[in-house]
Amino acid sequence: MRFRLLKRNLLALLGVSFVVVTLLFSTRVLLVSDNDTTGPNTDDNDVVQVNQCTRSGASPKFNFGSLAELTKSVYNANYRQCVHNADRFPGESGLVLVVQVHNRPEYLRLLIRSLEKAAEVHSFLLIFSHDYFSEEMNAIVQGITFCKVLQIYFPFSTQLYPDEFPGKDPRDCPRDLSKDAALKTGCLNAEHPDSYGHYREALITQTKHHWWWKLHFVWERVQAMQGYSGFVVLLEEDNYILPDFFHFYKSMMEFRKSSCPDCDMLSLGNHDGLTDFARLSGKVSTTGWMSTKHNIGMAISREVYYKLMGCNNEFCTYDDYNWDWTLQHLSGTCISKPVKVLAAQGSRVLHTGDCGLHQKENCRPEWASQKVEESLLAASDGLFPPSLVLNGAEGVEHKAHMKNGGWGDVRDHILCKNYAKRL
Repeated sequence: MRFRLLKRNLLALLGVSFVVVTLLFSTRVLLVSDNDTTGPNTDDNDVVQVNQCTRSGASPKFNFGSLAELTKSVYNANYRQCVHNADRFPGESGLVLVVQVHNRPEYLRLLIRSLEKAAEVHSFLLIFSHDYFSEEMNAIVQGITFCKVLQIYFPFSTQLYPDEFPGKDPRDCPRDLSKDAALKTGCLNAEHPDSYGHYREALITQTKHHWWWKLHFVWERVQAMQGYSGFVVLLEEDNYILPDFFHFYKSMMEFRKSSCPDCDMLSLGNHDGLTDFARLSGKVSTTGWMSTKHNIGMAISREVYYKLMGCNNEFCTYDDYNWDWTLQHLSGTCISKPVKVLAAQGSRVLHTGDCGLHQKENCRPEWASQKVEESLLAASDGLFPPSLVLNGAEGVEHKAHMKNGGWGDVRDHILCKNYAKRL
């Protein structure tokens, strides 16, 4: 009896691995077709094609006509990596910002409006990482003319796999089905509920997948990042940056160099809005990285990226569907020395979104716009501080927390771990 059960479990696990590996292999094949000269080869001519595309910013055609055409467009765009406006703004980028984008066009427009008003924005490279693909979202980003722009596309979006993993397979177990009932019905992932007995929800898992893939792709695959030695600032579509964002970033980098060389990350934002901004504008603090405080306007270096990649297995198997809570778990466990952050007390990044993963109705981006404009007017006297002052240094230690679950399916673990190996 025990042997039969072990055999069944082993076969199930092998089946899951086969599905994920097949998915990874098939998506690589999509990059090349018999009649497509833009696919990856080792031929020098192809490298020249990519470089010319990057210089000119000529976009490959994005085809939304069918799922197969859309999928091919995603892989072609990720391979070609056309940098818009590269001819207008030649030379090295002063700062790279990576924006994780889903499907909230009005909030994305707000973010872009704030970027356009930012001082020295012409030196930025904006990388928009999409997990939802539409003509509207593409048009919004491609309308940017004030700096260099690159779009990358998460190739394992649930949009591209609506009826199979990593989307929702009709054979998957319902979220709230008990494990005993799941085993009896024989649903696909019956052996792998999360820590709280729930089965995976595809849309819930997507954000963590996208976030981890994005780090790999930006640091390892984006050609425009070659030779870049600065930090990468991670934003989301419902963020809004202040006009002195770049000035403050450079001030933080100087402060880190002189006064906090062991600070691993920068946090240019917080969740306090612009309350008391004039008093706090030029003040920073140091502390251990915390999900609830430092997940907005977070900036990381290549060195920190490598530290995170050393925890690839731990990140991808930790049963929490939130990337930020997973990161807090790693800080002081897998990453032996807890991550130390240099944080702005006067936030340079605001959160405008009143809708997101868990709230879909009564979204009023126009209210967010009005509120931001009013807050900025009141805070304008505090912008562009001449220098920074340390205003608090808390102990840096591991902060344990209760994991949130939602990440118990071994298919998610396998796919997540393979980003570093195959993509």
